[in-house]
Order: sequence, then structure tokens, then C-alpha cells
Amino acid sequence: MPTAYLEAVRKPGQAVNPLFAFLGISVQEIGPERVVLQVPFRPEFIQGAGAVAGGIVAALADEAMAHVVLANLEHEEKTATIEMTMRYFRPVLSSGLCATATLVNKGRRIISAEALVTDDAGRLVGKAGGSFFVIAPSGSKTG
Repeated sequence: MPTAYLEAVRKPGQAVNPLFAFLGISVQEIGPERVVLQVPFRPEFIQGAGAVAGGIVAALADEAMAHVVLANLEHEEKTATIEMTMRYFRPVLSSGLCATATLVNKGRRIISAEALVTDDAGRLVGKAGGSFFVIAPSGSKTG
């Protein structure tokens, strides 16, 4: 699943990740050491105080980290986020976002990653860290 999925999700107009399509996320880079995702600014991302909702920033960071984890899985393995921290450094008022995720530690069943989220001017908006569970294929003796 990871290889075919990772090839498909890179394509413009992809349909394998409905969340990417809904938010407008585009893949700039996917590899086992680094993933870069971008989302353009949309007025619908603004919350009541006039800034991009923190959940949009966190969702982008989570997806970037999950995809660097996916790039490290074996055929038919899957992953799920089991823990994530998010620190916000500045509000985003009317800017697109870019999340760059890197692999931190690759264990047999738990993989850790981190993501830096920046605005269109390259300013650091937030930093995330996460742990992801490796889900073995059904019938696997190691799962």
C-alpha cells in the first residue's frame, strides 16, 4: 500500500487522499527522511479571532509527519498517529502554510517524526512532534 499510495498522492488532482483534496494540500516532496506539504491560504481557514485556526496548522503537521512515516513502511503496513504535540509561535492571518516533516526515530512498531510549519514568508508558525504506530498486515505473525 505505501508505495502505490505515495506515488498516487503526489499527482495533481489526486483522489487517494480526500483530506488533501478538501484542504487543497499539495505534495512538494515525499521521501523516507523528509516530506514537504503545502496548503494555500483559504478564507474558510479563518476562525472567529481572525487568524487561521490552529487545527488547520496541526492537521497539516500531522499529515506531513504521517507521510514521512508511510515512506518508511513495508508493503501493506499502515500507520496511525498515537500521540502528537503542537507548539504555536505566531498567528497566521492570510498566508499559505508549508509543513516539512523529518524522521526522528524508526523503531519496529513505533516511529517518531517532527514537523516545522512555516508561512509564505518562511516564518516559523509552529512545531509538532508525533509518534506513529506501525500496523502490520492482517495475518502477520509480527503484528
